[in-house]
Amino acid sequence: MDALKERILRDGKVRPGNILKVDSFLNHQIDVEFLNEIGQEFYRLFKDRPVTKILTIESSGIAAACMTAQYFHVPVVFAKKAQTKNLDGSVYRTIVRSYTHGKVYDVILSRKFLTPDDHVLIIDDFLANGCAVEGLSEIITEAGATLEGVGIIIEKGFQEGGKMLREKGVNLHSLAVIDSMTDNAVIFREDS
Repeated sequence: MDALKERILRDGKVRPGNILKVDSFLNHQIDVEFLNEIGQEFYRLFKDRPVTKILTIESSGIAAACMTAQYFHVPVVFAKKAQTKNLDGSVYRTIVRSYTHGKVYDVILSRKFLTPDDHVLIIDDFLANGCAVEGLSEIITEAGATLEGVGIIIEKGFQEGGKMLREKGVNLHSLAVIDSMTDNAVIFREDS
């Protein structure tokens, strides 16, 4: 998606540890019109799949998941990174390591929002090592639901997540794949 690559080059900031900050338009301050274009693109890529739910993990993937869901006319459900008092009943639970935060989260999703009848599209902002997608996939499998695909806004192609998911046969589409990053340059994979 050329508009995304241009926006990353213009507004993104590379930080030590292979961190790409896109908080001015994607995951802190949100450019809603631009995110709407991203939602349209995910719809274009996955519209042939029988999607009944969009699944993401809190918090940065929620906005993109919502923008995508409006085109599929399906609900968004997001896995929480902490047990809350208002999360009642039985839950699916998995462990996810966050590359950006360097933390391990106990990720929780209420069983009433994901059933064997669901066909799920995972949407997230970043893909690095693939831990979030693997964790969400485990929840989908435990629910007896069907994973229809994974839509990622920005994939760090120099890390193993995308390669590992593709080798497992996951229907993965990333809108921008970064081959390398330095303090003053972001290099994109040609085919993304």
